[in-house]
Amino acid sequence: MKVLKFGGTSVANAENIKLVLDIVINKSQEEKLVVVVSALSKVTDLLQLAASKAAANDETFKDIVTEIEKKHLEALKQLIPVSEQSGLLSHIKRIINHLETLLDGCFLLGELSPRTLDTILSFGELLSSYIIAEALKQKLKNSRYKDSRELIKTNNNFGKAAVNFEVSNQLIADFFASNENQVVVLPGFIATSEDGINTTLGRGGSDYTAAIIAGALNATDLEIWTDVNGMFTANPKIVKQAQPIATISYQEAMELSHFGAKVLYPPTIQPVLRKNIPIIIKNTFEPQTEGTLISNIVSAQTNPVKGISHIDNITLVTLEGSGMIGVAGSSKRLFEVLSNESINVIFITQASSEHSICIGILNSDAETAEIAINRAFQIEIAQNKIDPCIVEQNLCIIALVGENMKNHQGLSGRMFSTLGKNNVNIRAIAQGASERNISVVINERDVKKALNTLHENFFEENTKQLNLFVMGVGNVGEKFIEQIHQQKKFLKENLKINVRVIAVSNSRKMYFDEDGMPLKEWQSLLEKGESANKEQFIANVKALNLRNSIFVDITANEEVSKTYDQYLKQNVAVVTCNKIACSSAYDNYKNLKSLSRKFNAPFLFETNVGAGLPIIDTVKNLIASGDKVHKIQAVLSGSLNFIFNNFDKNNTFHDVVKEAGVQGFTEPDPKIDLSGIDVARKILILIRESGYQMEIKDIENKSFLPKDCMETTNNEAFFASLKEHARHFESILAEANQKESRLKFVAQFENGKASVGLQFIPKDHPFYNLEGKDNIVLFYTDRYVDQPLLIKGAGAGAAVTASGIFADVIRIGNV
Repeated sequence: MKVLKFGGTSVANAENIKLVLDIVINKSQEEKLVVVVSALSKVTDLLQLAASKAAANDETFKDIVTEIEKKHLEALKQLIPVSEQSGLLSHIKRIINHLETLLDGCFLLGELSPRTLDTILSFGELLSSYIIAEALKQKLKNSRYKDSRELIKTNNNFGKAAVNFEVSNQLIADFFASNENQVVVLPGFIATSEDGINTTLGRGGSDYTAAIIAGALNATDLEIWTDVNGMFTANPKIVKQAQPIATISYQEAMELSHFGAKVLYPPTIQPVLRKNIPIIIKNTFEPQTEGTLISNIVSAQTNPVKGISHIDNITLVTLEGSGMIGVAGSSKRLFEVLSNESINVIFITQASSEHSICIGILNSDAETAEIAINRAFQIEIAQNKIDPCIVEQNLCIIALVGENMKNHQGLSGRMFSTLGKNNVNIRAIAQGASERNISVVINERDVKKALNTLHENFFEENTKQLNLFVMGVGNVGEKFIEQIHQQKKFLKENLKINVRVIAVSNSRKMYFDEDGMPLKEWQSLLEKGESANKEQFIANVKALNLRNSIFVDITANEEVSKTYDQYLKQNVAVVTCNKIACSSAYDNYKNLKSLSRKFNAPFLFETNVGAGLPIIDTVKNLIASGDKVHKIQAVLSGSLNFIFNNFDKNNTFHDVVKEAGVQGFTEPDPKIDLSGIDVARKILILIRESGYQMEIKDIENKSFLPKDCMETTNNEAFFASLKEHARHFESILAEANQKESRLKFVAQFENGKASVGLQFIPKDHPFYNLEGKDNIVLFYTDRYVDQPLLIKGAGAGAAVTASGIFADVIRIGNV
């Protein structure tokens, strides 16, 4: 004999119930079945709400009763032929009338006792099981209905009654010994006390009912039918990459179900474990899928972790004080207090010094626990031997579960390291002597991040997901997203990095997609997005709280650069080509570096100097290896190099600057490049990365632009001024030709002094043959004395800048 249990989603409506009936009929052809059913989806919640409203003298409870009645009548009318409906509809209405009478009593008395609530909640299963049993009879005559309350006897602990197995097992065995029907349908969740009063087995108790029946009958197996393909490695609603578990031991399943794996009610396993009856978790909507087999067989698999689970709404209560050290019975008194208040302890940890005991309980029990504990220890608290208990709410327990974890070293360290890298603070830790689970308490807001990052580490072949929030999607930003799209498959297969773009923003619009936007459609999605708002963008990033989050700044906006600290403090990495932050006040530059270290959030800005060239990275490596930079000479503006390489007697200065803008070599405001401030920022960043303290005002800027050009307020006026001063630029070019030199805008640092300006470069200088938009940097150091370390290559352009930003993102992925 098999026992099948169908949950609330499986019997949510007539359409779903038809699927259930098909499964039952197919299986009944092979052997006898016991079918246990839950209430229709959400009905138990509606009954709870109606009872609460009635007790609070809120007449809207009647509307809820009407909704419940309508839900069941609709199901019955769709499942039963019209000719057979009359008597059944009357029966349903009699049950509803009884329910309404009980609720009217609650309304009149203004109270709701646990005993009355159990009776009210029982109506969900009574209604659903009756309808399903009658629908089954239409297709399978050799079937019948049996009320579980006649078979399962409990104590009077209303809300979660304890089963009297000796009596119940005998009643179940006696009934089925004389039963000749192929299928028997029973309501789950409900029972009666030995004196005949309605009781319930706890929320999720329908699983328990099925297990009690299976154990009493020595069933061949117990099938739990739900809306997912078995137990998963994590909650699939939170962890999209979660995978079904094919086989799992009873002990592992108990651990996972205790820690919130909602496909199985924790007490379910005990009745079948004693009889070694396998449990199979199946999907009503995909009945051909294998599901999860729970048995006493421990599968031989390489991964010692079987699953990751969690419990929400946890409060930590800590009792501590010197008066507990060496005093026998402190723990006993604490747990006795909680037991007397019927408070379930979910998590326990104690310091080896005996100075403190920390327990985890549900948030709903927190106030009661605090009052009771402080009352029980009031003498010690008054004598300052023990502190009043510390209560911390809005927490969550995360647990790694696996039968084979005890045989593998380093799992705890791996778990803590993974959480630490994502700035998930661990409030408490517990590990049982069996080493079957490792549990930690964290802030509730970090649950999604924690579950996903742990799952990634333990189940996804070490594939690291990077979540990008991109601000600035002009020329460079467009190329950056194009490169991500092009390389996405390569990165996943070869570097085990999964790059997702979660948000994009320009100056007008911003668009967010928590699951990662399709990169082919990002432009059209952005146009449909909400109005751009820098503060709201930051708020959204914080609210999503995704693991491995990276803010990518591809603007030249000063206000955006002032937000970096807000991201870093949230453990969000910052990758930027915006030079303003790193060339701002030295204290701000150092603060950003400090925040990066403190919150374990990378702050990378390779493209601040030399676009995609590894200039900053080279300086970092020199300094880290003990070298010291004494002198820097550099051409750091690809745009200025392009301009002066193409400025000749055939091309006016105005036309060359225009062309540089068209090709994307200059900033949107070309004056930033031509004024020399951009180069000054770059040399300042190299100086600071070399270990020197300097401010932008300390760099001498020898501008070649006339004063009128510098004082213009928009691009149109600036280009007009370049035409007006054409002779000025021609005279500079003539002087260069006369000296047989080339014009280069050079940045220098030596002996603590720095300058930027236009220079006449002779033929024998390394800068002379620098073509196009290339950059070149010479580093003179302790190790590179006679011959400098030289870095040379393209230093401007959307594609190379984008590739430099992309390289910084990949660096974070490889950390």
